[in-house]
Amino acid sequence: MKLLIVEDEAKTADYLRDGLAEQGWAVDVARDGTTGLHLARELDYDVIVLDVMLPGMDGFAVLRELRLRKQTPVIMLTARDRIDDRVHGLGAGADDYLVKPFSFIELLARLQALVRRGRQQEPTELQIGDLQINLIARRAFRDATRLDLTGKEFALLALLAQRRGQILSKTVIAAQVWDINFDSHTNVVEVAIKRLRAKIDGPFRNKLLHTVRGMGYVLEAREGDEDDDAPAAGRSSA
Repeated sequence: MKLLIVEDEAKTADYLRDGLAEQGWAVDVARDGTTGLHLARELDYDVIVLDVMLPGMDGFAVLRELRLRKQTPVIMLTARDRIDDRVHGLGAGADDYLVKPFSFIELLARLQALVRRGRQQEPTELQIGDLQINLIARRAFRDATRLDLTGKEFALLALLAQRRGQILSKTVIAAQVWDINFDSHTNVVEVAIKRLRAKIDGPFRNKLLHTVRGMGYVLEAREGDEDDDAPAAGRSSA
């Protein structure tokens, strides 16, 4: 899942970014309202954490401008526990409101609730062969055996499962899971794929995570035994 934090307090922004990254989120940070609005307009996020007091444009102005073009779920942060401020924020189009100081666990729960609400039309459980994935509980099972996945491994699996049958390039995976531009000199994607494959395919006869030479990776159930590096004729690339 991809998230934008618009927060000018460096300590708070860094704390939230690091904590959410550990939970498997891909996080962008903007330190002022103008930059935050630009990112929110140009990129697709699952949810936005938006501070009220910002340099350039305050959070209310950012939200009003954003709502002219997008309905990305937004949770507003403020140090002011005044009812009229909360009413102002909700009236401007905020989906939720949290007063500082707040518990990280509470913020995480609220973010997950907003993502669920924003994805009401999308399935929360996915199945590929005998692999079952619960996107809300962040759990995965293979042939009824629970898979022990790290936050990033689950994020990678969820991305591949949501795009099942599509070949995802290393560039797409790096951007969506790690929020980085792919560097041909790094092997972060290959290492992550290798670890994920060992967990979801290693102990099982039927393999689901396939390598398509020169193109990327695809998660799908295939009939019979196919070479992971088989040509990708007729498949769509992401």
